[in-house]
Amino acid sequence: MIELLTIGGYNEVGKNCTAIKVDNEVVIFDMGIHLEKYIDYTENDENFKVSPSELIRVGAIPNVDRLKDWGMLVKAIIPTHAHLDHVGAIPYLAERFDAPILCTPFTGAVINTLLKDDKKKIPNEIIVVNINSRFRISKNLEIEFVNITHSTPHTVMAVLHTKYGSIIYANDFKFDNFPILGKTPNYDRLKELGQTGVLALIVDSIYANLARKTPSETVAKSMLKDVMLNIESDGKAMIVTTFSSHIARLKSIIEFGKQLNRKIIFLGRSLSKYTQAAEDVGLVKFSDEVEIVRFGKQVKKKLRDIAKNKDKYLIVCTGHQGEPNAVLTRIANRQYDFKLGYEDIIIFSSTVIPTKVNQDNREKLEAGLKESGVRIFRDIHQSGHASREDLRDLINMVHPKNIIPAHGNHTMESGLAELATEMGYTPGKDVFLMQDFQKITLKP
Repeated sequence: MIELLTIGGYNEVGKNCTAIKVDNEVVIFDMGIHLEKYIDYTENDENFKVSPSELIRVGAIPNVDRLKDWGMLVKAIIPTHAHLDHVGAIPYLAERFDAPILCTPFTGAVINTLLKDDKKKIPNEIIVVNINSRFRISKNLEIEFVNITHSTPHTVMAVLHTKYGSIIYANDFKFDNFPILGKTPNYDRLKELGQTGVLALIVDSIYANLARKTPSETVAKSMLKDVMLNIESDGKAMIVTTFSSHIARLKSIIEFGKQLNRKIIFLGRSLSKYTQAAEDVGLVKFSDEVEIVRFGKQVKKKLRDIAKNKDKYLIVCTGHQGEPNAVLTRIANRQYDFKLGYEDIIIFSSTVIPTKVNQDNREKLEAGLKESGVRIFRDIHQSGHASREDLRDLINMVHPKNIIPAHGNHTMESGLAELATEMGYTPGKDVFLMQDFQKITLKP
């Protein structure tokens, strides 16, 4: 018998965590944080300490206490990629389970960086599983990592093979045939899985209501090049902010910064974490080309130095969502000896993650920036998440018997359910809208 328990990521964007019980064995997919709530506690504060129980109480990490009697049956923890809303709770929660962490090389490096940064040790073995390979969890369970593209390296769709059929856990992905970093999606394997019988597809719903195909990262690179190289920037500060985990995007930013003959400075704790992880697994060597400044006092000193000749630098910093304690927000709030001036350039190589907190924070940030008379370039970005037509293609490839929309609020998940209904599925029969802490049985 196969049962599925939703722990996090079914009421909201983030805090992803799903447990699947196959007879008397349990596998946990993802163990992420709720970014906004977590950032309130940790961003740019190297001395901060917090207890897991407190993070659970405020809704920043999944409440794995709800697993109850399943906890002793956990055989593996499997994060599909390195984003914090999928791995960020591992340092706080993994030790509750006598189970290894199975992940790709970059994801493993990020987890180790998080543990080192927080000065934490966990007893769980971190086992690196190569992309497009399989690992036997137990006599009756095997996991397969199928290569997929996303906005961070080494992302996979995790396929749990059981005697009842396979279950595909697809949080998060896009279909990018021209990635800046890494290989194209393994379409052949997905189609093979569709021919052998997929019992269930648990899948990202964030942009299920957008009737389009998500554009390639090459489109984002072209947009970024157009702004960075084709506007008048002489004598002006230039600041770019993007997702710290988006190594391909950072690679493009560095490329164009060098063409501008500006010295490139990375400012912020999360940028340091992800770039160090990328270097640890040989993906990039940013430290040869970029000065990376991590903590608050160091950032303050560096910005004081940059202020003397700000047009000689390209600043890449945290704060693309308007996080209250991120570097860009502190710059806008005049918390550093670095003043923005008329027509200085601020580039948001990101979009706002669609939650009210993020939208409110970004609105406040942009209002503060505009007081200095800067030029703001928004949405120089393409998402790493599948849109409606990508989701349709995935469903047509793998032909799942059941579909479970995940990673989204009710509106997002309803959009995927509507698509599934359009494709011949029946709500409540083979497509299931779930909320956190619900359990269903999957029938072979």
